[in-house]
Amino acid sequence: MPTAPESERPSGPEREGFGGPGGPPGFDGPGGSGDFPGFDGFDGSGVPGDFTGSGGPGGSEAPGWHGRRVLVTGATGFIGARLVERLAALGARVHAVSRRPGRAAEHGRTWHVADVGDTEAAGALVRSVRPDVVFHLASEVAGTRDPRLVPTMLRGNLASVVNLLTAVAEDPGARVVLAGSVEELRPDEADAVPSSPYAAAKWAARGYALMFHRLWDVPVTNLRVAMVYGQGERNLARLVPYMALSLLRGREPALSSGKREIDWIHVDDVVEAFLAAATTPEAAGRSLDVGSGTRTTIRDTAELLVRITGGVARPRYGALPDRPLDSARIADIGPTADVLGWRPVIGLEDGLRRTVAWYADRLRAGEFQDAPGPP
Repeated sequence: MPTAPESERPSGPEREGFGGPGGPPGFDGPGGSGDFPGFDGFDGSGVPGDFTGSGGPGGSEAPGWHGRRVLVTGATGFIGARLVERLAALGARVHAVSRRPGRAAEHGRTWHVADVGDTEAAGALVRSVRPDVVFHLASEVAGTRDPRLVPTMLRGNLASVVNLLTAVAEDPGARVVLAGSVEELRPDEADAVPSSPYAAAKWAARGYALMFHRLWDVPVTNLRVAMVYGQGERNLARLVPYMALSLLRGREPALSSGKREIDWIHVDDVVEAFLAAATTPEAAGRSLDVGSGTRTTIRDTAELLVRITGGVARPRYGALPDRPLDSARIADIGPTADVLGWRPVIGLEDGLRRTVAWYADRLRAGEFQDAPGPP
């Protein structure tokens, strides 16, 4: 059977920021040295620390971060790692949280080992750090329609939110920004059914966030994030890394029909949205979309990657079944622009070129030897 990318298949949960990087083994292609079919060798710009989002080079710098105590859960995940780098560059005192043993203290960063799904651990962490801002990105991520995932999603995506909000309510003073998902149902979809245990838990977390704000004045903002991609993503089972690495190695990625529409958003634009939400008083008590607001099918995304890599391999559409209850979840970024003054600045083709360059550089350096791919 072909190995499917995350957004195309039912998969087990991935702990965003908790587990180790990389995807499942089984990609037995050639080594990482040498060139790739048709790829013209971009310069690999956009490595971690080289931010080109709305607050990076060429844009306005995010204000007011120097010396602020900032707590980031899920700090070893894709978005969390980029956010930690950005905050450290802005002079914040970053307290990064992971469930695995943390790194040694780095300039501008202190690492903590904690499971915020545990009530006592979350409370102790907030009392110890006394943060000015909490960014909660730790999450269990899976699109599987499997009832056995319900308890996992409740603990990882709902209990963790409630624990942190309770800790902040008991020791007030921190702004809180939650990483929600466009998979959440919107208020005008009250009669609809969440598409997965993941979507249901994220939906419930937003409700609790609004309750904590209105009853106990916790200044919390929920950002409903669309499909994130970009350089630095080391979960190679996700759709863009899976397709990019397959095509760079001249292999045919196995996909569904490709008809599903996705709203892609570059990771650096997401980071800038989180910074804006934490520094905009009017964002408290709001749930705002973070995406491009543009529909792009999986097939169109794949064809764009084919053109960028210049390879001869073609995606195998229909090799995998379409998932039940999948639907287009497109961000409405008008309110986000009005409240935060934020809009994405990295277009999809530009972002994918940077992303492909990042993976190509690392393949040449011999990384990703166990990258997933079709047999």
